[in-house]
Formats: sequence, C-alpha cells, structure tokens
Amino acid sequence: MTETAVLTIDGPVSSGKGTVARLVAARLGWHLLDSGALYRVLGYYARNQGVALDDEAALVSLAKALPVRFVESQGETAVILDGEDVSNIIRQESVGELASQVAVLQPVRDALLARQQAFAESPGLVADGRDMGTVVFTDAPLKIYLTASAEERARRRFEQLKEKGFGATLATLVEDIRTRDDRDMNREVAPLRPADDAVVIDSTTLSVDDVVNRILDEAAARQLV
Repeated sequence: MTETAVLTIDGPVSSGKGTVARLVAARLGWHLLDSGALYRVLGYYARNQGVALDDEAALVSLAKALPVRFVESQGETAVILDGEDVSNIIRQESVGELASQVAVLQPVRDALLARQQAFAESPGLVADGRDMGTVVFTDAPLKIYLTASAEERARRRFEQLKEKGFGATLATLVEDIRTRDDRDMNREVAPLRPADDAVVIDSTTLSVDDVVNRILDEAAARQLV
C-alpha cells in the first residue's frame, strides 16, 4: 500500500461524500480522489463505445486505457475524458446507473485498483467512494463512513439535480436510492459497508460544516494535521 497519509470517506449514494471530501481536502491542503467518478466515466465511455456492460474483457480493456484526467483548480475538480470536460454529464442519474452496473464486476475493479492507489501522494489524500477503506486503502489511519436516511439523501440529490437543470421527482429518487443501496450493499464484489475501524457519521440532521468539522477533529486526534 502507501506510506502517504490517507483519509477515506465511504458511504451510500448521495450521502454527501463528494462535497465533504472536497471541503476536507481543501482544508487540509491534500489531494482528492473521487473514485466514483472513475466508475461513472467508465460506464459512460463504455456506452458511447458500444461496449456491453456485462462484457468483462472489453470493460477491463477500456478501464486499463481509460483516457481520463482529473484537473484540480480553485477547489473544483474537472473530469476530462478524451479531451472533453464531462464533469456535469457523468453526474446524471442515468450515468450513475451505468457506474453501478460496471462496479459489480471484480475484473473491472481490479483494473482500476492501482489507478486509484496512485492518487496517494504527499502531503496526503482524501479518498471518496464505496470501498476506499475496506479495499483500496485498507491501512488508512482514518476511515469515515458517511450515511443519512434514504429520504434525506433523495432530497439532497433532488436539489443538486434541480440546480444543474436536470429533471427528477423526489419519489423516483427515493426509490432509485433504495435500489442502489440494495445493489451496493448486497453485491458479492466489495459490498458497501463500514470498515471495521471506521468512524460512522449519520449526517441526516447535520450540516455540511458539522460533518467537515467532525472529520477534521478526528484527523487532529490521530495527529494527521
């Protein structure tokens, strides 16, 4: 694994991992890994290339040569796929569904593992995803599992989509989130769960600042900052 300090933030869909991870990374001055973006990009790229989402061999080939770059600027991370900025496109619900389908395939996860671990560079890394603490960075000194009720996560997602101009209904989002939770938590490959040594934070009634400060307090307690 790596000697670079790594803070992992795992949790279910729309639990606020991305926002919290970005803010924590900015406060610490650390690098950021949005692992979910890798799976979203792969699912999106596979669809555009006409590759079936159950064709493991073809997906592994795409994953190994995925022409994606993450460009950090002013606290934001742009996702560049084959020269195109797909940062907003890959956040659509339909692309999230593609990501969920390719993420259940072990060969695909194996192909992306080293790529994710390579993000761990000095002075440190905040890694956001589903299995950052349980699979990718098992020796991370601080692991967070961030969750919230399905209803609250659907409400947050609804507001995000509305801001980006995407249409959705709250009831549909609740159902979609519960379906994603079931798939992610019960899949045979790297099921979503808190690491045994994770700090579990339920953000249902907490503000983003509350969560960020709680994580920074945990980091300070472990002398990471």
